Amino acid sequence: MPASSEVNLSEIVLTPGRATLADLEQIWRQGLAVRLDESARGPIAAAAARIAAAARGDKAVYGVNTGFGKLATTRIAAAEIEELQRRLVLSHMCGVGAPLPDPVVRLVLAQKAASLALGHSGVRRRTIELLLTLLAHDALPVIPAKGSVGA
Repeated sequence: MPASSEVNLSEIVLTPGRATLADLEQIWRQGLAVRLDESARGPIAAAAARIAAAARGDKAVYGVNTGFGKLATTRIAAAEIEELQRRLVLSHMCGVGAPLPDPVVRLVLAQKAASLALGHSGVRRRTIELLLTLLAHDALPVIPAKGSVGA
């Protein structure tokens, strides 16, 4: 069985769904940059295309062109969908407690990128690349230990 990742001196290549604890430990201990295996391109593009089509379509799709929770039956106008998504992110940018340590934040970013790269979320490749760019430049966000962001 092939290894889940390739390693050079400064980066690790992760294959979504196949990252091992050893891969994650290298990111945590050595602060390696992370690059996704090229096999992730297809699933990411396909999922992003499905979400884009849903946003343009007539069918109500929860959280894509509708509100959330009690507003799930409220249809969002096409011109407002991008704002809906922006506000969703802003509404979850809260938390309390001490900031997570940098090595833990590195793992959070790497795992989030690998998870999104499975192609189930519908995010564009650019979003995932931005997370990996943060890692490559060690530009780590402050993540509080508790709350929406810390969860």
